[in-house]
Amino acid sequence: MSKDADKNSDLNNREAYAAALHDLQVELVKVQKHTIKHGHKVLVIFEGRDASGKDGAIKRIVKHLSPRETRVVALGKPSDHDRASWYFRRYTRYLPASQEMVLFNRSWYNRAGVEPVMGFCTDSEYESFLQDVIPFEHMLIASGIQILKYYLDISKSEQKKRLRNRQDDPLKQWKVSPIDAVSVKHWDAYTEARDRMFVRTSSPLSPWIVVRADDKRLARLNVIRDLISRLACPQTNKHLAVPDPAIVFPYDEANANAGLLAT
Repeated sequence: MSKDADKNSDLNNREAYAAALHDLQVELVKVQKHTIKHGHKVLVIFEGRDASGKDGAIKRIVKHLSPRETRVVALGKPSDHDRASWYFRRYTRYLPASQEMVLFNRSWYNRAGVEPVMGFCTDSEYESFLQDVIPFEHMLIASGIQILKYYLDISKSEQKKRLRNRQDDPLKQWKVSPIDAVSVKHWDAYTEARDRMFVRTSSPLSPWIVVRADDKRLARLNVIRDLISRLACPQTNKHLAVPDPAIVFPYDEANANAGLLAT
């Protein structure tokens, strides 16, 4: 294929992506109107490896939603006061009230991934979290909060490429952190932590939803499709709310054994 043909193909792909994204964002607006009208409380958790595309997915979800009823929470390092408090305390203040959608860009699941791998918590704190998190989430669900947990999964080669691009892009310098330098080095440890997290913290009421995210555009579109399919709204176009099951799927042992997770 010639260079001109490659450019035209890429342009067509970008135009098709933009059109599909627009249609899905229209459906998200319908969902939010329904959420506001009926006083629903929605919490969407995004986890995943460094550079897996959490920021980009969240940005596309919230772009056309009402800022009064939509909040993105991306917490920094815990303070000394946070570390001396009940672990979940620093997150509870950000939970959604009636009519709100809150999106966590990383969440309490830091204690299931980054913290044990990097030595930021003790073995006892880690084990306590794994035992406590499902009862905690079930309590929130019983109070009327709908919880959706997405894990964006990427391959080792894709992570290396994205971290390299992040270093070279002057517009992405805010994303660069000391953790980036060891993300690939600790790949196997993060894989083990991810798998243990899935097994110990996925439940029928709050399952993990895995997103294969090597292709950013497909990942974004399919996350939104899945989100629309799970949030109540009779006005949505159900034909648009059908994610590709090869890209987005609930975690279970069969999917893990089928080799669908990055290793």
